[in-house]
Parts: sequence; structure tokens; C-alpha cells
Amino acid sequence: MAERMLQFVHLPQQSPDKRPVAIRREDFDEIYRRFDPARAADQSSRCSQCGIPFCSIHCPLGNNIPDWLKLTAEGRLEEAYEVSSATNTFPEICGRICPQDRLCEGNCVIEKGFESVTIGAVERYITDTAFEQGWVKPVRPIMERPESIGIIGAGPGGLAAAEMLRQHGYQAHVYDRYDRVGGLMIYGIPGFKLEKDVVLRRWKHLEESGVQFHLGAAIGVGGISMAELRERHAAVIVATGVYKARDIGGPGAGLGGIVPALDYLTASNRRGLDDVVPEFDSGLLNAEGKRVVVIGGGDTAMDCVRTAVRQGAVSVKCLYRRDKANMPGSMREVKNAEDEGVEFLWLSAPEAFTGDHEVEGVRAVRMHLGLPDLSGRQSVSPLPGSHFNVEADLVIKALGFDPEDMPRMFGEPGLEISRWGTLKVNHRSFMTSLPGVFAVGDIVRGASLVVWAIKDGRDAAAQVHDFIRKSACTTAVAA
Repeated sequence: MAERMLQFVHLPQQSPDKRPVAIRREDFDEIYRRFDPARAADQSSRCSQCGIPFCSIHCPLGNNIPDWLKLTAEGRLEEAYEVSSATNTFPEICGRICPQDRLCEGNCVIEKGFESVTIGAVERYITDTAFEQGWVKPVRPIMERPESIGIIGAGPGGLAAAEMLRQHGYQAHVYDRYDRVGGLMIYGIPGFKLEKDVVLRRWKHLEESGVQFHLGAAIGVGGISMAELRERHAAVIVATGVYKARDIGGPGAGLGGIVPALDYLTASNRRGLDDVVPEFDSGLLNAEGKRVVVIGGGDTAMDCVRTAVRQGAVSVKCLYRRDKANMPGSMREVKNAEDEGVEFLWLSAPEAFTGDHEVEGVRAVRMHLGLPDLSGRQSVSPLPGSHFNVEADLVIKALGFDPEDMPRMFGEPGLEISRWGTLKVNHRSFMTSLPGVFAVGDIVRGASLVVWAIKDGRDAAAQVHDFIRKSACTTAVAA
């Protein structure tokens, strides 16, 4: 009912409560408590139901956000879940890890003056409730098709494609070189943002939907060849993501105790899953009792600094060459890190690392912001005579990720890549230079957001369906 909505003029924004800093610093549990039904309804009722919903426009998935907010305000949660899941394969995950302050909530029309609707928290609440109430049902296609599709990568893009293909009745086979499903969602993102039970729950749901997983299965050199995979399946989707860490040079860059961010986060997440992690047990990838410096300013850097806090680091500093306003990561995550005791050294860049065999410090220089460069961001340059030293026992490089050498890795020299090393695709069909081989997510876009990978996976599944139907028609005509 309309009178339930537009309550932003009466009700202030209230995000879910956070667990106290002193408590949450001691574990890897999610820091936000869940909405209770009354607060979820109240916060949903703040939506203005505007004619042009900028929240939906700025959501990569085009989620029908005003619709499921209205349904939640009216207590019609099962319907809200149906609307939410119609456009999003993993709403419970996006509700937790999407940078809503840069996407839907950051573009809410009431944000200026009244603060935005807490879209992400409501999205999480709806889907968690749906799982608890048994509303999330396995996919049961109307008709099973004989064709199978091979999907390389069990991250968000590959999983989204798999579920959509199951809806069409295809036999979806997902191959991943790791031992669990989820990709970066399971091994890269810490539990305080995304508890692993949430990912494991979705894995079980996909298995119940008929998706077949082949874990510990390397594709290419030393594993299943791409030629064999193409022979097995009517089409193949590459959804590997990008994992090659960008490196940093300078004197001392090879010292012990300087580690890539993903190695560090993976060790921590594996430890939390009760795996044996020798590099963690040896102290190499464990921040306990150490002075930690993280280099970088994105969400991965924020994951690293907050992980180090929980591991018992003596001090945690983040070195970033631009200022706070130019941080590429979520401001919400920066605020959480500051609350937890992380010190940010803005406008600072590393030049060298000191120590004999193990790192003992970072020699840094103050930076100056200049005019925008070709990317539109302000250029940076060092200030003469502004060098300073930061003590460190562990330095974590969170400088972003690049693609691996895919043609060499897959043993497919005909697989065309861009000048950035990402796979070249037709951006309408998602098809690579190899007929019947498609690609989605970060391996096409470069390092990006989970929500973009989900969109690509869903869209590519539709293109694969179209490709197979056209191929069947061509074969029938030829016969």
C-alpha cells in the first residue's frame, strides 16, 4: 500500500547494528547484525518509489530494488525474494559485499539530505529469511536437454552461468582447480564480510539443482586439455577470474616478509576453514605480533588490514599514494578499518624496503596530487625531500591483479587476448576467438566486482543457449 512508503521524511536511516569493535577485532564473524522484521520493514518503507529508480539504473544487474523494498515494507517477504532472485543469482552475497555506497545506495535519490535507503542490508535480510523459511528451491527445469556445458571456474561468474543454464535444462559441469566452490568468495574475501557458511550454503543449493562440480581439476597444461573439454561439451565458458598479483619493484623488494595480498588472505581463510596451512603456521602469512604495512587502497587492501588486526598484529598501517577521497575501495570499509585501529598514511608511496634478509621497514615518500590524467584521476608525483621510514615486519602488496597467460596456460595459441592480457570476446555474444568458447567476468573485464561477474555469467548463459539452438538449426538444415 502506498501509504507505507515515502517514510524517509519521518524515519531516519538506520543501518544494522555493528558488533562492538573490541569484540569483533577478536574473531572473523560478520560485523553487522541482521535486521529484525520490524526494522527491515521500517527501513524499506523509506524508499521514495521514484519514477526513475537510480538505484536500479546503477546496479549492474538492474535489480528491481523499489519493488522488493515495497514488498518488504508490506511484510510480503516471499514475494520480495522472488522479485530479488529474478535478477540476481546470489542476492545474499551481493547484500553483504557489494560496495552499495558506490552503486545503488550512493545513487539513491533521497541520499542528499535524508540519507539513502539501506538497500544492501534489506537484500541480505530478504534472502537469509528465504533460506530459513525454505523458499529457496533447487532449480527444476521443465525439460532436461542432452547438451552439456563446461564451465571453467567456480567463482561468481561461473556459478551464475551454471544456474541459468540449468534453468534452460542444460547439463552444467563446473571445473575448478581448487578444492572448494566459490573462488574469491571462499578464499579471498574474509569472513567478517562474508561468512563461509553463506557460500557453502549456495554450493549445496547448486548441487541440489543438478550442477556437477569437478574440483581439483586443472584445465590446460598438466590437466584436462582445452581440446578435450571442447570435445566433451557443446560449449565452454571461461570464468577463471584474474589471480596474478601485480608486483612492486625498488631496492629490497625481494626481502622475506613481503608477500602478495591473495596469498595472505587465502592462508587466513583456509585456516578459518580448518585446513592445514604450513605458511600460516610458520608465521610467513600470519600477522600475529608483527608490525604490518599494507600497500594499496582498494577493497583487497582493506581486507588485508582488517585481517591483520584480527590476527593480533602489533600495529597495522595502510600506505596509499592518493588521498582518502581518491581511494578506489568502499568508504564503508575504510571507516570500519579506522574504527578497528588501522592507521592510514595518505599520499604516501613506497620507494624501497629495508632489512638484511627479512624486511624491517618501508622507505616511503610523500606524494602530491596534480591535474587529472588520461584516466580522469588526479596524477600523483613525489614531493622532493619528503622521505620517511615506516617500521614493518610484514609487508602485504595489495596492488591489484592481472590475468595469467591464458593461451599458454590452456595450451591454446589461437585464444586471442587484449593488450591487457584479458580474453578478447565479442561483447554481444561473449564468444572468444575459439568457436563455442565463451568468457565472462574478470578474465574479460580485468579485476572488477562480484556483481559484474554475476551479470556476465547470467548474460553469457543466454548467449550460449542461443548459440546451441542456432547450431542445432544449422545441423538440421544441413542434414
